[in-house]
Amino acid sequence: MSNKTHDERAVNLAAQAVELVASGRAEDGSRALREAASLAPENPNVEAAFLKIQSDDAVHALQRLCVKFVHEQDEEAGKEALDYLDRSAQVPGNVATECLDLVIKERKIKSKDIQDGIVAGLLRESVVAKGALAKLLLDGSTAAFEQVYDIGDKSANSIAEIVLQPSAWSKQSDREKVEADVFQLFLAKLLAVGHDDDGRALKGIARLLATDAGRLHPFIDEEIFEAILCSLDYRQPAEVRSQATLATAKYLELSGEKGQTYLARFIPSRITKGHGEDLVLAFSAAAAVFPLVPTQATALFLTEGFLPSLIPLLDKKIKSEKVEQAALNMLSAACLDSGCRAAIKKHCLPWLRLVMDQGKQDRPGLAAVILTKVLYPTEPAKDTSGNTTQEKTEVNNLVPMFKKLLADPREANKQSSIEGLAYASLQPTVKEELIDDRLFLARLMDSLKASRPGATTIFGALTLIDHLTRYLPVLSEEQKKMNQLKAYASASKSDAKPNPLEEDAAVSRRCKAVVEAGAVTTFVAISDHLSPASTAVVASIMLSLTRTPALRGTIAQQGGARLLLMKYTAITGVSDIDKQARRAVAHGLARILISIDPTLVFPPAGSPPLTSATRPILSLLTQNEAESLEGPRDLLSTFEALLALTNLASAPSDEATVVIIRQTLGIIEDLLLSNNAMIQRAATELVCNFMTSAAGIEIFADESKAADRRLHILLALADVEDSATRKAAGGALATLTCYEGVIRGIVAKERGIEILLGLCTDENHEIMHRGLICINNIAQMQEPAFEQARSKLGDMDAVGILTDVADNSTNKVMKTMAGAIVGALQSY
Repeated sequence: MSNKTHDERAVNLAAQAVELVASGRAEDGSRALREAASLAPENPNVEAAFLKIQSDDAVHALQRLCVKFVHEQDEEAGKEALDYLDRSAQVPGNVATECLDLVIKERKIKSKDIQDGIVAGLLRESVVAKGALAKLLLDGSTAAFEQVYDIGDKSANSIAEIVLQPSAWSKQSDREKVEADVFQLFLAKLLAVGHDDDGRALKGIARLLATDAGRLHPFIDEEIFEAILCSLDYRQPAEVRSQATLATAKYLELSGEKGQTYLARFIPSRITKGHGEDLVLAFSAAAAVFPLVPTQATALFLTEGFLPSLIPLLDKKIKSEKVEQAALNMLSAACLDSGCRAAIKKHCLPWLRLVMDQGKQDRPGLAAVILTKVLYPTEPAKDTSGNTTQEKTEVNNLVPMFKKLLADPREANKQSSIEGLAYASLQPTVKEELIDDRLFLARLMDSLKASRPGATTIFGALTLIDHLTRYLPVLSEEQKKMNQLKAYASASKSDAKPNPLEEDAAVSRRCKAVVEAGAVTTFVAISDHLSPASTAVVASIMLSLTRTPALRGTIAQQGGARLLLMKYTAITGVSDIDKQARRAVAHGLARILISIDPTLVFPPAGSPPLTSATRPILSLLTQNEAESLEGPRDLLSTFEALLALTNLASAPSDEATVVIIRQTLGIIEDLLLSNNAMIQRAATELVCNFMTSAAGIEIFADESKAADRRLHILLALADVEDSATRKAAGGALATLTCYEGVIRGIVAKERGIEILLGLCTDENHEIMHRGLICINNIAQMQEPAFEQARSKLGDMDAVGILTDVADNSTNKVMKTMAGAIVGALQSY
């Protein structure tokens, strides 16, 4: 290659190097410069590039990008700065403060979103930058607040975050002073902007109140509280309403009587004015506060004359769609309270029917939901609401409308459909109508899959499915008698018996239809964005679906077992609802693992491992009535957990058995002594399966006191009335009698040999076979172990007993075995 060619390439590489370094790609720039220097070390362009880069090295890449963004209005440089910060790159403290000072002081930047992101990124990534802003706020809170607040939403949020971080302040007193100043500045912004359309001020107010409401709530007077209540307007963006709701909740929580007084004045005063805008604000505020302060909201709603005067007002404003919508929202929220439902039923039915018939957009659907809430009892089995047949028929007639709304693409109509059907599905006849409509079930599953994370339709749809699949609770005998007495006392003998559509066979049929509609696959698809409340409902549904053994294989194929295992790990709360959900998830998983080969769900070389299923199932062995969904004192979950563990212990690998023994051996010993025959049987069968593992044999055969106690229990179980328990105990003893230490332990027991001989004469040939194996193992044992057993066998007339078996047994295998053992015993 000629010198000229070398020089041209070197010049190009030098230019590239300068550009790369300027864009923050210092390593690539250095590589290009080294190659240029190797080609033409004395070229003036290469030397100039070297000097340029050397001088620029003194300026940090982020600082260069920020300078370029601010002074040259270079949007690309701003984006690169954002990318730099998003990578959480380390930013030297002096660089961060210089960049922050540069970016927040420039007022004429065109790309406000980029400016906002850079400020927020600097304050997120740099402790020094946080301290610098804290100092600015301390030196002049109003000027610094205005400067940063006006940049954008993220920057304004950063102000609230910094005043709440003690690490950004040298003195707590300084932080508290600035916090109070900033809070009042946010309040002033709320009043100045009116409704605070972008919610910027409300976010700051809500964030500060959520953390330090005790100190800050006294700064809120009636005017400010009214501004917050006005931000609850249903026409506001969801984010604005959520921040206003949080601020309202915290203020009402701590302000006591003062806040309640403000609220009690706001709603009636707006309604009294009678203007459409005032009515919208009043109804929106009432709808929002019902879940927050139900007692106060109910008292206001049931104030004498409130509803009777409201309906004529609504009739006058019937042409105002916004007033109609706000009123419907309020009535729907008020249905939380039974007294409010009764009042709505008394005063509002004609108006609701009118809206349902003549309303537009999504309002007919919402009116239908309210009708459903007020005309249907919330507990169908205990209907004391005085609902007439005509009213129930009216609501039944709404079901087709709700099903049709589910196919509507508008989100509000879908929500009304799901909410209405969730209420209506409390009735057995509605459950049957819905479960027989395969198209409806398919649309319901599609609606769940298409729901955005956090959508209220998710919880509503899951609640609907829960109603369709929920079994009646298991009642103790005492509870059954109490229900009968209540039914007789109310002169309603029919109440003592469940509706046939709620009996197990009917519910099992509905569960089958739900599984066939792809419910489990749907739950897997939406599992990542389920709220804790929705997760609890899924747990309840899965527990119901897994109750039918025939469905468990399909549920596992659709990913149900892995879903339950994942949710067991994800539920970390300590509330009663969380505990119930964890127990339901564990119980559902246990049911699946009873009916299928565990290695199909947890293959030996796959992930998660088989042992991951043991932890949730083991948790079921400790009964806690507060956590049980199956009813008080119900041992079903314990029984089914033992069956699942027995299946796990039968896996080719003994890893699961080792984990079970290590974690719950004491509990299993207690269950072997249970007064419940089914629990005792299941625990014994689990112990029998332990015999495939060295760890399982060791706990009986190591000749320790604990092993001797366990052997004593096992011998006792081989002599109980329940044949399945005897068979399982005999199976374990058939393995254990291969070990001298166990034989010595059996011989030492007063009735040890007698119990084994008793197994040999059992009418059940399987039990007899196990007994014969035990005696044969002893007969095959070499001296001195057999010598210890010989006298006991003689005392028990073992030869005579076994001879009788050999002569009289109808089973050829048993006859042959007994004869062989007799021969072995007589040969000694």
